[in-house]
Amino acid sequence: MGKALDGIRVLDFTHVQSGPSATQILAWLGADVVKVEAPTGDITRGQLRDLPNVDSLYFTMLNCNKRSITLNMKSERGKQLFVDMIGKFDVMVENFGPGAVDRMGFPWEKLRELNPRLVYASIKGFGEGPYTHYKAYEVVAQAMGGSMSTTGFDDGPPLATGAQIGDSGTGMHVVAGILAALFQREQTGRGQRVTVAMQHAVLNLCRVKLRDQQRLAHGPLKEYPNKEFGDTVPRSGNASGGGQPGWAVKCAPGGPNDYVYVIVQPIGWGPITQLIGRPELAEDPEWATPAARLDKLDKLFQLIEDWSSNHGKWDVLAALNSHNIPCGPILSTQEIVADESLRANEMVVQVPHPERGEFTTVGMPIKLSDSPAEVDRSPLLGEHNKDIYVHELGVAEAELAELAANGVI
Repeated sequence: MGKALDGIRVLDFTHVQSGPSATQILAWLGADVVKVEAPTGDITRGQLRDLPNVDSLYFTMLNCNKRSITLNMKSERGKQLFVDMIGKFDVMVENFGPGAVDRMGFPWEKLRELNPRLVYASIKGFGEGPYTHYKAYEVVAQAMGGSMSTTGFDDGPPLATGAQIGDSGTGMHVVAGILAALFQREQTGRGQRVTVAMQHAVLNLCRVKLRDQQRLAHGPLKEYPNKEFGDTVPRSGNASGGGQPGWAVKCAPGGPNDYVYVIVQPIGWGPITQLIGRPELAEDPEWATPAARLDKLDKLFQLIEDWSSNHGKWDVLAALNSHNIPCGPILSTQEIVADESLRANEMVVQVPHPERGEFTTVGMPIKLSDSPAEVDRSPLLGEHNKDIYVHELGVAEAELAELAANGVI
């Protein structure tokens, strides 16, 4: 059986992380993704290298299952080759700075004229307005999308999250937009423009904090552990801020990731009191109900930590799960790489590479029953120039060598 996106062709003008994360998902879904790079290549091929003169893990882990061609869009011949190609593709994705593609001579109106069925997706830092031409990076998007002001502890500075919600988070939003546009094209026969701003994607992921900003107008946020509230949602440490209080409690032997995150539901309070050796608290009116516990969440989790700190996190996990108490151990990156469940679910996979050997990467998080994803290696720079230019566009092999010598490809 074929893949979900068999027959869909994607011209991938993206670089670094936000765009490549999106086009890699499309490739895993079965699209033919052709990555178009300048003759010098995506900058991440050489960034954060762990091996000399070999594509970095930064590049290989974001560009699996793609083909690579090189093209100098500043040259006239390069522009003509682009014109020859664009009609053969369903989707074009780019994450250049604002107006870059327009300055190359290909605004949306021109692209639509060249290929009326084209879905043209763009990733920018910000929407139209005063921030439009600001440079955007991962943590800039976190800062301006609501994440940093609400991450950390109330007596400390704003913090970035380790999850790349600005870059890869935006990429996932772009995938949704592209798939929706392709679906609508089935009814209309027309392509359309898809745009996602990094700031907007982060804000969408922070919507619960805007929920709480509005709740502040009616008094303190009782689900938060903070003692004082001003006119904005505070940083609340590891509290979920949701209807069920949670916190990361220390475990033995006290290493940096020896913690388990525990959520205390009403039904779980009784079993927790048994586990921690304080069964009398199950009936104590000062502790028995969620309302009674709400104003002393710090003391509640300290009681749990007094117990958990004497046990390893896996033992704590087993004990809590035996009573169906929601919890999860804090997994280090090393533990994640070795996790048997993640490997069994093909979320941590080994991929062979002709130059660097085998490397570990993250697999496809979206599981389709009829078309499971297969993770193949990233392409070498310009590896598929001949396939595209000679076999598909009809460029003579002699000219291909000239194009390379002249810096066109």
